[in-house]
Amino acid sequence: MERLSPKTVLPAHVLRPAYDRAALTPGIVHIGIGAFHRAHQAIYTDAALAMEFGPWGIVGVSLRSTAIAQDLRAQGGLYSVITRDGDEDSARVVGSEIDALAATQERERLLALLTNPAIRIVTLTVSEKAYGFDPSTGRLDPAHPAVAADLATPDTPTGAIGILVEALARRYAAQRPPFTVLCCDNLPANGRLVRRLVLDMAERRDAPLATWIAEKGRFPSSMVDRIVPAATDETRARAAVLIGAQDTLALETEAFSQWVIEEDFVDGRPAWEAGGALFVADVEPYEKMKLRLLNGSHSLIAYLGQLHGLDHVRDVMAVPEHVARVRAHMEAAAATLDPVPDIDLAVYRAQLVARFANPAIAHRTVQIAMDGTQKLPQRVFAPAVEALANGGDADAFAYVTALWLAYVSRMGPVNDPRAAELARAASEGGSAPFFALPGLFPRELVTSTDWRQRVAIHLSALEAASR
Repeated sequence: MERLSPKTVLPAHVLRPAYDRAALTPGIVHIGIGAFHRAHQAIYTDAALAMEFGPWGIVGVSLRSTAIAQDLRAQGGLYSVITRDGDEDSARVVGSEIDALAATQERERLLALLTNPAIRIVTLTVSEKAYGFDPSTGRLDPAHPAVAADLATPDTPTGAIGILVEALARRYAAQRPPFTVLCCDNLPANGRLVRRLVLDMAERRDAPLATWIAEKGRFPSSMVDRIVPAATDETRARAAVLIGAQDTLALETEAFSQWVIEEDFVDGRPAWEAGGALFVADVEPYEKMKLRLLNGSHSLIAYLGQLHGLDHVRDVMAVPEHVARVRAHMEAAAATLDPVPDIDLAVYRAQLVARFANPAIAHRTVQIAMDGTQKLPQRVFAPAVEALANGGDADAFAYVTALWLAYVSRMGPVNDPRAAELARAASEGGSAPFFALPGLFPRELVTSTDWRQRVAIHLSALEAASR
């Protein structure tokens, strides 16, 4: 069977780019060309180009891996996405990616591209830990390896923030306008956070550069939502049957997709609304809804799965007791939310339960469980603080925290940027050593004797149940 390429003749039932790819020129650089971006923003861009064609081709950038850039080039930027909804599978081939770079091998080419005024938007999905910020302050963390390296040698950056700042510095020196930076990671007020990090690094190298970025740059916030499991050999085999070609980069995902974006761009944007994107003045209500209801529940499910030997989200959702826990957590999280425009939270919660239980989506709990120190502050700790401030007991959030601590203690060393610290705390036993770790928990939780006791009680019960 031939490999997917621009010459591949696709079966009639396969959706394909509805525009002239040969005429497509680059206008977007996306940093972090993993599965989520390719099953989300790239598809919205495909739809935008079909409705309103323009210079919005995507050049994908991999910060670490070289294989994905090589595979995208080998396939002419094409790849397939399989949507799995119950017993129905449908396929589409996405064409909005027109080139790919591996930053470790092509740094100068990347910086030259980012300096080109044709690039008007830089989007990012690099995971929470790749931004190099201190969760306790929301500021740049000088001790983060990539941040430290990029502060020392700013003209040869390796990290996401360093690359953005060096590219903006080159545009500033060349008297070219900045690009819009659009963060698509699960971080609270992600646009404001990335702006703060960029300005922090820029100020450390050149005050006029930082002033220019602050005045001219744009960093809209956005909220993204789609469940995209890591691809497997089964994924690629399924894609081969559906598209009639071998696709190394095939993905599978659910039917649901959501993108809410703050309308604030330097120099235009694609018509992403063609794919269903919602443009709003304030993303925060949608963002908090998703972080606390979907992502918070996902963390709960992940740790339940890891502690009970359940490999996938769907496996956890097949256990009635666990489903009841998920529903209770959502109810507690919903109580911390303000009204969300055009969203019925009860309906949204019911949709989440159905999405999590989708038997066709093999989303691994170990994938969601990693990087707890980066994820839990916005997913679990923030709503816990608000619940306590409003007179609640925040017990649902204490339970998730205890699950995480049990996971860290039982499964360590875990995949987390603070893994060594977590392992030392776990070796001491109980929950108290974790609360002593600097900057891990908000002050309001550390000083709440009642909430800490709730975590300790839940943790003791979990440990007793495992014996």
